[in-house]
Amino acid sequence: MKKTVIYLAVAMVPALAAAQDDTITFYGKANVAFQSADEGDSSVTDVKSNASRLGIKGALPLDNGVKAIYKMEYQVDIDGDAEETFEQRNIYAGLEGGFGQVIAGKFDTPLKVAQNKVDQFNDLEGDIKSVITRSDNRESNNLQYTTPSFGGFRLSAAYISNREEVIGTDDSGSDITRDDGTSVSVAYDNNGVYLAYAYDMSVEANDWDVQRFVAQYGIGPVQVGALFEEQEKADGSTQDGWLASAAYKINQWTVKAQYGQSDIVVTDAETFSLGLDFHFSRAVKVFGFYTDETAADDYDRSYFGIGTELKF
Repeated sequence: MKKTVIYLAVAMVPALAAAQDDTITFYGKANVAFQSADEGDSSVTDVKSNASRLGIKGALPLDNGVKAIYKMEYQVDIDGDAEETFEQRNIYAGLEGGFGQVIAGKFDTPLKVAQNKVDQFNDLEGDIKSVITRSDNRESNNLQYTTPSFGGFRLSAAYISNREEVIGTDDSGSDITRDDGTSVSVAYDNNGVYLAYAYDMSVEANDWDVQRFVAQYGIGPVQVGALFEEQEKADGSTQDGWLASAAYKINQWTVKAQYGQSDIVVTDAETFSLGLDFHFSRAVKVFGFYTDETAADDYDRSYFGIGTELKF
């Protein structure tokens, strides 16, 4: 009962705040799919909540064209246990003006943001986090500066501090640790052309460097994109991965395809996805997808699902 009261109180915050400040925005996304998963040793059919979320964001005008900005976003597990309904996503506060933007809190690194919309199956089983990359990170103790746009060019730099922790062990049994890290990106976004380069230093682990290149182009109903990533570990070994995607809109329909290869998450990984969306409006769609993933050591997984998404 106590937890229910807390959840209701949280849900009432946007309505109460909106009555006092018309700059606040309450937003969310509900994405639920009924899917079948074949993961080698097991086969499961169930309901999946795909990064559904609730959030509040806004701006408070100050002097000299400067405004205070904030965002508080939580992932909502629609089909899960009530004890694990909410999980923190991007939460920050900061300042924005002619100088650019400064924010602090827990949020996506510049390298993660640099992927833009090249991942056509983001938040589904074909997401690039599955086998393409380890470095789509959302970090706490994060301080970031982003420049204003200069002819479509924008630079972001983040410093991630005070993370002294052991996050795993390597092949020899030694601890993998991480302390302070930095993430930077430079991106160009103009007239349907998007290009980005991003670099992480000691974000994934101490002395691990990651670089990412992204290109995306949209013209009329067609959008194509590609991503390349290289990861260098502390011992000097390197792994890389790449992904190519395409989408084509036909009236209310969108046909999507994506293929990639990588050694970063698992050795000799390949991922292939096909999808079809039907948009009732800009906010509501139904979708279907199929994803197939293979890798070394008999890694073989396939997923098929249909679902719906509502944005507000």
